[in-house]
Amino acid sequence: MSKCKFCGSSDLRFFQAQERMLGLGGNFSYAECISCESLQLDSIPADLSSYYPADYYSFAELKKSNPIARLLKKFRMRVFLRFGIKWLSPVYGYWLVKLQPGFSDRIADVGCGNGQLLYELHAAGFTDLQGFDPFIAEDTQIAPGLCLWKKRIEESEVSFDWIMMHHSFEHMEDPEDVLKSCYEKLKPGGKLLIRCPVADSEVWKESREFWVQLDAPRHLIIPTLKGLKIKAEQLGFVLDEVAFDSTDFQFWGTELYRRGELLDESKTAAFLTKDVRSSMQEKALRYNQEGKGDQACFYLRKPIKA
Repeated sequence: MSKCKFCGSSDLRFFQAQERMLGLGGNFSYAECISCESLQLDSIPADLSSYYPADYYSFAELKKSNPIARLLKKFRMRVFLRFGIKWLSPVYGYWLVKLQPGFSDRIADVGCGNGQLLYELHAAGFTDLQGFDPFIAEDTQIAPGLCLWKKRIEESEVSFDWIMMHHSFEHMEDPEDVLKSCYEKLKPGGKLLIRCPVADSEVWKESREFWVQLDAPRHLIIPTLKGLKIKAEQLGFVLDEVAFDSTDFQFWGTELYRRGELLDESKTAAFLTKDVRSSMQEKALRYNQEGKGDQACFYLRKPIKA
């Protein structure tokens, strides 16, 4: 009997979803937990490679910065971390000001893809960066102090000051294994950052199988705040904060799927005016403030003393 991978309840209801991003179709059975309301793919295909084509966004070519740009990025990062000035926040890292990392901290990115995020941190002055992704072509040293490993973090022999997962957690089959491995690899007092879709979202409740971030069958698990908190605390983590950070993608992407379109933002110009898009952006901000957005950032911590 299937059980919820977050709270362990066997009280589940099932629904069918299709692959919509690429238009591959197929029917995939998902389970929704009645207790914590988290979602999980009930039967995972033996081979998911066809759902991750060569042009999948995380496999894009790494873009490097020139020396002047790197100098500016280092200056911006130092000022941002010290004073928290919002307009200086890098587009990829508003969450950095809450973590307050040191530039020599050992940082891991789980599900790093092409390593672009780690490269941006490197360009901004961080010196000890490691990415883990079993689906990249090979181990790569992008720069001094920046390595990508074709393996899972469980296979690493080093410990980290903080570990991050940016929209990779939902692609992993077993949240307990992932969180347990991260706990073991963190130094006492170390931090874990998880950014992922959440099933607390209003758009999920309203649109169900058309919700763009359901993303069958690539998203194997989608927690609620309650579900992830239960599992993380079972394994020893402290959940310090949750911040919703969804965008208008939840609305226009879902609307594309309702219309039978593939995920192509350029197609929205045919039926969404600039005013409508602007209202969607405002609605996304409001949903975040109300705790109804479709993705969130979890700030977890390993206690200094267990």
